[in-house]
Amino acid sequence: MPPRPVVSPPRRITRSSLARFRYGDDDSSTKENSTPPPPIDIEDAIPSLTAARKRKRTTTILEASSTTSLRRAIETKKEEKEIETKQVAAPRRQRKPARKTVDADTGEAKVSPPSHWEEMYDAVKAMRSPGGAAANAAVDTMGCERLAETSANPRDRRFQTLVALMLSSQTKDTTNAVAMKRLQTELPPHAPGAPAGLNLENVLAADPELINKLIWAVGFHNNKTKYLKQVAVILKDKWKGDIPDTIEGLVALPGVGPKMAHLCLSAAWDRTEGIGVDVHVHRITNLWGWHTTKNPEETRLALQSWLPRDRWREINWLLVGFGQTVCLPVGRRCGECDLGLRGLCRAAEKKKVLEGRRVRESTVIEKVENDEAIVKVEEELEQDEVIEKDVVVNEAVNEPVKESETDVTDGLETNSERTPERREALSKKARRPKRV
Repeated sequence: MPPRPVVSPPRRITRSSLARFRYGDDDSSTKENSTPPPPIDIEDAIPSLTAARKRKRTTTILEASSTTSLRRAIETKKEEKEIETKQVAAPRRQRKPARKTVDADTGEAKVSPPSHWEEMYDAVKAMRSPGGAAANAAVDTMGCERLAETSANPRDRRFQTLVALMLSSQTKDTTNAVAMKRLQTELPPHAPGAPAGLNLENVLAADPELINKLIWAVGFHNNKTKYLKQVAVILKDKWKGDIPDTIEGLVALPGVGPKMAHLCLSAAWDRTEGIGVDVHVHRITNLWGWHTTKNPEETRLALQSWLPRDRWREINWLLVGFGQTVCLPVGRRCGECDLGLRGLCRAAEKKKVLEGRRVRESTVIEKVENDEAIVKVEEELEQDEVIEKDVVVNEAVNEPVKESETDVTDGLETNSERTPERREALSKKARRPKRV
């Protein structure tokens, strides 16, 4: 291998070695003869970038009015900030469920109702009224207490109410209404010449397969067919062909639970001894936080412990219709519910509530604008009528006066006394242009 060339180490660059590049030395002789000046750092030759030019401060004298207005604006801003800091956030509504309390004076234990329950009850009642968000529910026209035929006798009406309640379990009101209609119209008579339709005798004589065919659309129709036949036999043997008039007697029937018993007693016998709690009442009252119960029977006992007795019958109708229209099991319409918009429902979905408030505000603005537009239109119509009246009056004033209707005298003779030749001469004279 050839030997490597010897490379001298790089020369060190120092300030003295860079001094010859100093600016302003053109004559080489002077460089050699003159004494070298002191070395200057290369950083000194570059102007400093950090040293910025200072701007002169100019003082402006404001007028007295402008300074006072500025001071007032600053003071108002300070006052607004102080008010904002002093303002305390509005306290949230305290939602307390129904709870047991002990009276300090008497020592008796009682159940206190949930917070704001009357306000919530009244809001739901307003929504269930005609024109409300929860109006026209299925239960209003197809509820079990409304499916009995009005033309039937009282005993058959009570029996039909009981059958409607037995078929309504796990079934929508619309489907239940269709099944009841088929029983009332297609059930054959038990004997020749007897009336057809839904009554105790026809159910006893009907074939179970026929009954099952007529009610096949309802839930668990096989079991309900069996229960209907058993109940018909019990009513004939133990209750003289009528339905029981007590809660204990109704609950003892096959396929009849506490909810059906209380609803049947109030609808058929017009006696309210308890609250009929179905899935809607159980679900909604737990959503509101009125109580924490596991099944409808616990909900019934919890409600009866504090709810006034005069509302026991009405609450089922209110909450069932409310659950069918607004507070649905899936896809609740919180944006249309007054409870959510007013902050009374703890289970309301915030996104839907905010959207519902925006919609209501926009509708109010549109209503106000429409009212203003109607007022403007009415004002314009009134102005047009005034203009038309003015035109009519002006036309009436500017109409030429007929000579035959005037009473103005010309000299000493009246219009009636003038001869035709005289009147014609006067009319020609009146038509001549006047000389100015």
